Amino acid sequence: MEQVDADRTNDQYWMAQALQLARKGLYSTDPNPRVGCVVISKQALVSQGWHEFYGGPHAEINAIEKVSIPAASEFYVTLEPCSHQGKTPPCVDAIIDLKPARVIVAMQDPNPLVAGRGIERLKTAGIKVEVGVLESEARALNAGFVSRMERNRPFLRLKMAMSLDGRTALANGISQWITGEAARLDVQRLRAQSSAILTSAATIITDDPSLNLRLNASELGQTVAVRQPVRVVLDTNLQLTGKEKIFTTGGSIWVYTLNNNEVDLARLTQAGAEVTVFENSNSGNIDLPRLMAHLAKREVNQVHSECGATLAGALIRQQLVDELVVYIAPQLLGNQSRGLFDLGEITKMDARINCRIDEIRMVGEDIRLRISLQRQSI
Repeated sequence: MEQVDADRTNDQYWMAQALQLARKGLYSTDPNPRVGCVVISKQALVSQGWHEFYGGPHAEINAIEKVSIPAASEFYVTLEPCSHQGKTPPCVDAIIDLKPARVIVAMQDPNPLVAGRGIERLKTAGIKVEVGVLESEARALNAGFVSRMERNRPFLRLKMAMSLDGRTALANGISQWITGEAARLDVQRLRAQSSAILTSAATIITDDPSLNLRLNASELGQTVAVRQPVRVVLDTNLQLTGKEKIFTTGGSIWVYTLNNNEVDLARLTQAGAEVTVFENSNSGNIDLPRLMAHLAKREVNQVHSECGATLAGALIRQQLVDELVVYIAPQLLGNQSRGLFDLGEITKMDARINCRIDEIRMVGEDIRLRISLQRQSI
């Protein structure tokens, strides 16, 4: 049997505790990353903390301020301590002042303002630093933040619901409700951890959804106020009237369009939307990669998309989907009903889009699939 290094196993144990703390900020830290910190001395827990909400103290500060930290302690942090002045002072300075024996970091901060500087400052201060303990778990917890920093676009999750025969709605457009209550509650939690909810004007006009978060703070297990994700609506020709349900439920609405007609723009602006006009493209559609880059500049980490077959197909074809979540309801709607994705005609098997099923689980009476899409050469 392979020998397991005892110190490494111990590091993984404490870092796992720090990651559990970081997950407490799943719904409340956006656009900041979720971060946890555990401080130990002589193999015993001394203090712990996590980044609880955007603008609040970072995880390290929350841990430090709880108790007196003994000299030569060890810090386990899920993300490199910040070294720059933001809404809060640099965490690395507070750690250096305590003269710990070791700082163990799950992953280097991908933010160019940090990007290894915090680690170097710790080393320069004579503190031993180890990086990479449970790194993959730390990256997964902050997939949106990492994507924004490394790829200049948000992490995009596409959520769809279908019948056993792959249909999303009847031929007349009626789709409520394909899935059961448990699945709809599950979707609420996906919305809660997202920065923005993306849809099309066609979906708004057809279904008139609110697309807001309907869970309260207690239901999300947090003490801070519920953060409503931004609703992002693609309305190429400005067909929305401003009287749809999304305009009455509170929260920010960003509309993207190719239409610069002043009357149409004023109608939606007066309804409470912020409207951004992109220049017309050759296809007559909104440039989706440009949209993702624009959202990243506005500190959108994670996009949750609930839309129809046309936009869903376009997002997949343009390789913008990082995760596909599909709920499968135990019912049949028939071959005249509407399909899941509009991918255009695929005439060769080697042009198909291959997927990897990462998770299968029951949610109430429905099946939930988490799926990764294979990247195509384009």
